[in-house]
Amino acid sequence: MIPVGFAYERPESLDAAIALLAEHGEDATVLAGGHSLLPVMKLRLAAPELVIDIGRLAELNYIRVDGDEVAVGAATRYRDLVISDVLAKECALLPAVARTVGDPQVRHRGTLGGALAHGDPAGDLPAAVLALEGTIVLRGPRGTRSVPITEFYTGVFSSVKEPDELIVEIRLPRTGSTGWAYEKFTRRSNDWAIVAVAVATMPDGATHVAMVNMGSTTVRATATEQALASGASIEDAALKAAEGTDPPTDTHGTPEYRSHLAAVLTRRALTTAAP
Repeated sequence: MIPVGFAYERPESLDAAIALLAEHGEDATVLAGGHSLLPVMKLRLAAPELVIDIGRLAELNYIRVDGDEVAVGAATRYRDLVISDVLAKECALLPAVARTVGDPQVRHRGTLGGALAHGDPAGDLPAAVLALEGTIVLRGPRGTRSVPITEFYTGVFSSVKEPDELIVEIRLPRTGSTGWAYEKFTRRSNDWAIVAVAVATMPDGATHVAMVNMGSTTVRATATEQALASGASIEDAALKAAEGTDPPTDTHGTPEYRSHLAAVLTRRALTTAAP
């Protein structure tokens, strides 16, 4: 299928992009890498009147240390995350997860901000940012605001981002040499995860566990985290991974199957991340 007709703008600055969003509101949508937007447009699940292309805005493409955090521009591509020396040193979970996304063509076009804005509960990068308890910076005609990713998603493909706002930056804690891991179960190497688990050991020693495809959004394995904080073993804590979750049923698995996978992958990830 092909999408319905639409107008196209490629603004030369972030301010110009925000002005276009403010003018057109819900009739406009933003294009960065296109791997989330174009498929839904081709299926006519989305039919924007205006597509605003921000993929070439250099001011949204950067990775830099800022105090106790790493700041990543929203238009930074997956491949740039993978090869970043800054992330390898300061926040190694993110490039490791980015390396598992799709194939080289996808990784050279997809952007971190686009993945987070899309909000697919089967997406890899939202899980990494959730495990790291990152912050999403939004900018619109009313100014700039920061939203913890723990408060960002409201449901499948939905978030607190307003139609006239852009994700402009993602801020992540500098975890340095602390433990991390990502376990992803797929049918084929470049498929969406049936279940995946991201583990990040934070600078304060807390262990965060985020899971893919275990609910309507990316979710934290809070029962596992609480068990670990109480001194439980990795094996016992991992058995609690699916508690409080709502895994879907589809052609790849039942909720029971996904719950089993969640426990197995959480045990593997926690073992890898352990000191």
